[in-house]
Amino acid sequence: MNITLALGGGGAKGNAHLGVIRRLEKEGYKIRSVAGTSFGGIVAVLYASGHTADQIEEIFTSTDQGNLYARDSRDGPSLLGLAGVRKLLDSVLGEKTFQDLKIPCAVTAVDVKTGTEVVISKGLLRDAVLGTIALPGIFTPMRLDGWELMDGGVLNPVPVSVARMLSPDLPIVAVTLNDPLDTPLRTYNIPMPSIVPKQITERLFRTHLAQTFDIFMRAVDLNSRAVAHYRLEADAPDVVIRPKVQDIGLLDKVVIKDVARLGEQAVEEVLPQLKKATSWSSRVKKTLFGGKS
Repeated sequence: MNITLALGGGGAKGNAHLGVIRRLEKEGYKIRSVAGTSFGGIVAVLYASGHTADQIEEIFTSTDQGNLYARDSRDGPSLLGLAGVRKLLDSVLGEKTFQDLKIPCAVTAVDVKTGTEVVISKGLLRDAVLGTIALPGIFTPMRLDGWELMDGGVLNPVPVSVARMLSPDLPIVAVTLNDPLDTPLRTYNIPMPSIVPKQITERLFRTHLAQTFDIFMRAVDLNSRAVAHYRLEADAPDVVIRPKVQDIGLLDKVVIKDVARLGEQAVEEVLPQLKKATSWSSRVKKTLFGGKS
């Protein structure tokens, strides 16, 4: 049962992708290619490079979430930095390129200068990841090959179109981490490095900056929900998996295994649809008529 995956963005919610992958493999599905946006891009690249879901979970669990968004000299104008993320990528991916991957993979970003989507499928893996996760206003855009890249979720929160490009003949399983449009918006706090004293962070959370950050992040969340909703309708994946991660914020500190478990539970709920989409009759129908199974 061969499939291709489209892994959506969602910050810390993206740890649910690990559970999705783990359960799909347990059910006998073989992931032949994977496309990702934002956090989904991180998971896509790590998985395509040969890491199992268990190994990726171990990598994330051993990472100090409190220092992921610290700043260093490479960060330009932005609210937060990616010093911790760069350190993680350097240790796990090093100088590996897309040519080193075990299965086809691509991630998406958006060029700030032209406002167009950029599909990255060559070059250094760590650069591709830094481009796809550069949340506008929060992190500095990634300069790469003449582009200034920001988070791919701005235009394509769940890259079904890219997954279809990678494996045109395979059923597409899309994993969306965006809440439904009618879900109330949550409150966001500015994530601070763990080295900052608690009394300082509590004082910061009461400032106008914190209130501004909250409003901005709510707007980002709402826009991403709407774009994901309409893109999924237009791009029509064969199966949509939606982990119940509504209570998790984009930049929250989380217990990785607990979020991953939500992904496993979400697969359980769509097993009948998965079996139908990957059946022989559905594959023939899709090949002959080009329609959704």
